[in-house]
Amino acid sequence: MTTTTSATTKYRIESIDILRGLVMLIMAIDHVRDVFHLGQPEPTDLAVTTPILFFTRWITHFCAPTFVFLSGMSAYLAGMRRTRNELSAFLIKRGLWLVIVELVFITFAITLNPLYNVLILQVIWAIGGSMVLLGILVRLKASLTVIGIIGAIIFFGHNILDIVNPGPITATIGWKLLLSAAGFSGLVQIDSNHYVLIAYALLPWTGVMLLGYVFGSLYKSSVDAVKRRKILLYSGLGLLALFFIFRAFNIYGDPSPWSVQKTTALSIISFFNVTKYPCSLLYLSMTIGLSLVVLASIETVKNKFTSIVIVYGNVPFFYYICHWYLIQAIHVIIFFAKGYSTSQIVNPKIPFLFSPAGFGFNLLGVYVIWLVVIAILYLPCRWFSKYKKTHQQWWLSYI
Repeated sequence: MTTTTSATTKYRIESIDILRGLVMLIMAIDHVRDVFHLGQPEPTDLAVTTPILFFTRWITHFCAPTFVFLSGMSAYLAGMRRTRNELSAFLIKRGLWLVIVELVFITFAITLNPLYNVLILQVIWAIGGSMVLLGILVRLKASLTVIGIIGAIIFFGHNILDIVNPGPITATIGWKLLLSAAGFSGLVQIDSNHYVLIAYALLPWTGVMLLGYVFGSLYKSSVDAVKRRKILLYSGLGLLALFFIFRAFNIYGDPSPWSVQKTTALSIISFFNVTKYPCSLLYLSMTIGLSLVVLASIETVKNKFTSIVIVYGNVPFFYYICHWYLIQAIHVIIFFAKGYSTSQIVNPKIPFLFSPAGFGFNLLGVYVIWLVVIAILYLPCRWFSKYKKTHQQWWLSYI
């Protein structure tokens, strides 16, 4: 039964949606850069990067960790209106659905290859897989304390594998899926013409989601708002302190130590050039630490900017799917508008279609396209946000 009365309007925590919306908008910068940046220089390669190019990449580092952490929070909030078994079933089903979406819809949106020669496992796979594991823990009646301990052990301890070599198991696909996926260099051959690109290692991200789930308990009605903000703030500052101290002395937490470079700018870049694939402790401390500080700071903020950003944060999955297909629609239009022919759709050097050598724009062009993408998506996101808040169909909880 569908109802549209105000009495059934779903309640959401605005500060979470504001932060989620902000990182979703920032995230699109990186995806637009991936598609449209001329020459595709590697932003984290100190031999070729520039300060503005590195910043363009660095600012988007905050997106995946924040989104996964907030997904854990949302899982806890979803459990407040469900029984334990209902929450477990919901998390497992939604997690499996997200993995299917990653393999079918997102893979095609990234490659534009209807033959699916390359299947891609990145952030949606990490979220979906982590939801399944969280759902299993909930099913096993693990307490909030136990979930927090498991999450903390994974979060703070997984970089011990940089020191201890487990041996031949590291070469297996299972190990790569769980622990060592190396971003877009993590291509695994299935047969002579099919590959899986394992970009995100599952377990480190599961640690993020489990801790997010624990922090979600701060939003129970019994928790004082001032106390909640203090816990968020001090936790964020603690993670940032860990990042700066451990990074400054190259103590632990990242397999790529920083070093003094030939220029001050490159030295600063080296310091903040932490490892995302697989996500290191220092990468997570830097990003989630700042996000927790922001989350604590915006809880009582309401202005024109937050009212815009929250529209995207209300419908993150809808936005994520739409932004990829919109980017690629613009991509194909520009491809033909620039005079490329159908014979140039396939580039034998890369598995992504409509990307011939010499295609793209400078960084200014990338930012212009990014602004166009997020502007176009505002009205569709506002419409779907209102629809979700006033309707009760079962499938809406999966989108």
